[in-house]
This record gives sequence, structure tokens and C-alpha cells, in this order.
Amino acid sequence: MISGERKIEICCDSIRSAITAMNAGADRIELCDNLIEGGTTPSYGTIAIVRDAINIKLHVLIRPRAGDFLYDDGEYEIMKKDIDICKKSGVDGVVTGMLNKNGSIDRKRTKELVEIAYPMSVTFHRAFDLCRDPYSSIEDIISCGADRILTSGQHNKALDGTELISTLVKIAAGRIIIMPGSGLDESNIKEIAVRTGASEFHLTGRKTIDSAMEFRRDGIQMGGIPGIAEYSRKVADQELIRRIINILKNL
Repeated sequence: MISGERKIEICCDSIRSAITAMNAGADRIELCDNLIEGGTTPSYGTIAIVRDAINIKLHVLIRPRAGDFLYDDGEYEIMKKDIDICKKSGVDGVVTGMLNKNGSIDRKRTKELVEIAYPMSVTFHRAFDLCRDPYSSIEDIISCGADRILTSGQHNKALDGTELISTLVKIAAGRIIIMPGSGLDESNIKEIAVRTGASEFHLTGRKTIDSAMEFRRDGIQMGGIPGIAEYSRKVADQELIRRIINILKNL
């Protein structure tokens, strides 16, 4: 584990990556599926097997689909049911977020999800980066009872959003954790940590591995996103994660 108050959360989309991140010394796993579209809720089977396989904190993404964060009633019911499944599975926390049409935080339903999730921890995810006003939104999220906000500082990458992240850390003043995420790696983790004053950090720490398939059918694409190879995938990189942890230890 990382010494002091700094913690590393590794975003994983497979049992292999979750175990690798744990062995590398991560403090917590955020488990999700479909990372290519920003992440969606993993299957019940994945949640249950990963919970049994790791002995560190496990948080699960509650996001019923890709795209925006304006959910209809059916999607909201799915989110509530998924949170209930997580609670029954011994999960430590959930990661979610909802906005209103006007870009404000959906306070009513966010508060309801926090209450349903209790005593699990709740992280309001990067829906925050698409909200209209980060300063009123942080207060709204605090009032809902969430424990942390995952944010890139309303930029594509957290390194570019460090000014806002630093301001949010100061505004939070210990009332909620502000956790930088998006694009963190060994080349910038020190700079992001120093600039923001954050105590928790979110990253994937992945590498690309080749498929073990010997027979390969060329020219057929299973997904709808061009350039996504069928015979390779990204998994957590134990040595990379260890290097990032060591950089934080030595700050």
C-alpha cells in the first residue's frame, strides 16, 4: 500500500487486471466494463468473482449505458438494482453520476442512490466534468452525501485540468475527496499530485497484449469502432503500476 494518505485506484475491466493491480500494490479497484466508451456496469458474474479474488477495496461503476448522463426512469431503476446487487455481493463502494438537462447535478436521484448504497462508499464520477458549473456542483454533490468526486478538471486529461482540480481540493476542505483521473501515468503523476494537492488518484495503468489465438480470421470486425483490434486487448501492467506507486511514495 502507498504510505501516508495518498491512495491509488486502478480502473479495471477484467478479473485479470483486478488481480494484477492488487498484486502491484493498488489501494482500490474500480471495476467496470466497456472502457472504450468510458465504462459501463460490469456483469453480476464479474462483480462476484472479482470480489472473491481480491482482498483490497472494490468499487463498481454504476452506469447503464454509454453516452450522456441524463437517464430515464427505466435506466434509473437499473442503477438502483445494480447498487443493490453490489451491496449484497460485499462490494465496498459504487461509482455513479447523473445530470439534469440543464447541466446541473441531479440532486434528488443522486441523493437517493447514496442512501440506497449506504453503508457503501459513493464516488460521483466524471459526469462532473460535463456539468455546467463546477463550483455549485461540488456543493450539490456534497449535500447528496457522496464521498468523493472523480474529475479531470473539466478537460480531456487531468494534467490540463490541474488548476480547477486544485481549486476544488481547496473548496472541498476535507468535506469530500477530489480524485484526479484521466490520462494519469508515470510521466505526469508527480506533477499532477504536486499541482493539485490531491490525496487519491485514478488511472488504468495498462499495456496492450496480443491474443493467444492461433487461427485468425482477418477482415472481420466484431465491434463498431474502427481501429479496435480483435486480436489484442489492454490489461493492467503490474510493473507500471508499481512504478507509479513508488513515485507517489517518494513525494
